[in-house]
Amino acid sequence: MRSQMLFTVLLATLIVLSGSTALAQIRVAPTPTPTAAVEEEPEALTPTPEALTPTPVALTPTPAEAAHAAAATGVEVTVYNQNLGLIKEVRTLELEQGINEVRFSAVAAAIDATSVHFQSLTAPDDTLVLEQNYAYDLVGSARLLSKYIDREITLITEQGQTYTGTLLSAADDIILATADGIKIVRTDKVLEYGFPTLPEGLITRPTLIWLLQAAAAGPQDVRVTYLTNDINWQADYVAVLAPDDSAVALTGWVTVDNRSGASYADARLKLVAGDIHRAAPLERKVYQTEMLGGAAAPQVQERAFFEYHLYEVQRPVTLADQQTKQIEFAAAPQVAVQKVFVLPGGGYPWGGGPYTDPADPNAGTVNAQVQLRLVNDEPSGLGMPLPQGRVRVYKADVDGGAELVGEDSIEHTARDEKVSLVLGSAFDVVGERVQTEYRQVDKRAASETIQVTVRNHKDEDIEVHVLEHLYRALDATVRDASAPFTQVDAQTIEFVVAVPADGEAAITYTVDYRW
Repeated sequence: MRSQMLFTVLLATLIVLSGSTALAQIRVAPTPTPTAAVEEEPEALTPTPEALTPTPVALTPTPAEAAHAAAATGVEVTVYNQNLGLIKEVRTLELEQGINEVRFSAVAAAIDATSVHFQSLTAPDDTLVLEQNYAYDLVGSARLLSKYIDREITLITEQGQTYTGTLLSAADDIILATADGIKIVRTDKVLEYGFPTLPEGLITRPTLIWLLQAAAAGPQDVRVTYLTNDINWQADYVAVLAPDDSAVALTGWVTVDNRSGASYADARLKLVAGDIHRAAPLERKVYQTEMLGGAAAPQVQERAFFEYHLYEVQRPVTLADQQTKQIEFAAAPQVAVQKVFVLPGGGYPWGGGPYTDPADPNAGTVNAQVQLRLVNDEPSGLGMPLPQGRVRVYKADVDGGAELVGEDSIEHTARDEKVSLVLGSAFDVVGERVQTEYRQVDKRAASETIQVTVRNHKDEDIEVHVLEHLYRALDATVRDASAPFTQVDAQTIEFVVAVPADGEAAITYTVDYRW
């Protein structure tokens, strides 16, 4: 009896494998141990011919059925900002007792077939997955021709000639064995091919195929879960500057880009902010979070999830294939900012080894950067995790129209952290860096004196943050500075220089280097 049952499962497995090009995961159903009662009724263990043939079950509904299924069960899409999505879909199947073949063609073209998981929600202990296959041998002219080698086809050339014969090759030109002999037709001269039928194994869309064994007939709710590439999201922020540049009205938008090769109707959409490692999770600090205060009921709810942050859209969303969709997720009407002029310290910072050339590589004239700085906290009008994304900053002109004044990107920014946005170069604020003295003390020591002059062509007083790199050696001591400075790090110092309207100001300092 036991060998007869093993033969039944093996034969059903071979039936499916003969009809698909598949990535197969095979699991043999356990053979039940016969009891005394079963031995008395051997006919109960002998499958009928119908039981050996899998009952095909279509998992792709008609449009009307799809709308009903979405309302009754639904699709859940979780998108990571690493070009990765997790798709979960619940469907109702009508299964027959015994072996069933289930086909699901509404899958993403960019699916990771090794991630697919099928689960019966109605009878998980009584529904066994014998095989899981991913068929991707798609219909195309080249595939059709390759399938029809040694079979009869018909073709019509651009000159209107018709040839019918056995296809011998389609590697370069078309070679046919016809009643009149061997014919060779150039591929680029063929106007039309004719094939009697679609060859077995070719499909129009990538298809998941399961071979299931059901203990009883009837409807079952099943969940299909898989990962797909080519679906991504990022945050896009719009900031409108106040007339005095002291605050911005900030709006955050979720931008979802779906190029996965499938559409997801009325999906429950979740977005994960954070960089997941596909092998092991990264250790990250957890922050308690709140939505922006003073905003209307949010479309997107944020919460901590593992070591990341998750944003869930509070209504069903349809993500069509090859579509970019934006959803507002945050709004802060007044966020305190500071406009800062920054004079960078040149393009040659500390390089890891001594720089002994007497010439100063950072000498020259440069325009100051314009930066907006803010603190992501509640007193400033924020105080929530900000997903990485692009920030565009606008300001109203005298005619009331908003004009773009700059844009920058931010990384994932936790609550209470600082944000600095580089908007561009200040046209009317110029810095000039000059080496006024260089002295080689000995073979492993030198001193250098630098003067930085800042010119302000605006009609208002300003402050300029002057960054200076101590680039010659790791052992650097600053002396004789003409103004107070802050040590930013071991190789960078910062001066804050007050510059009068339509005037200039200068600072000098000397650095002693040893290496």
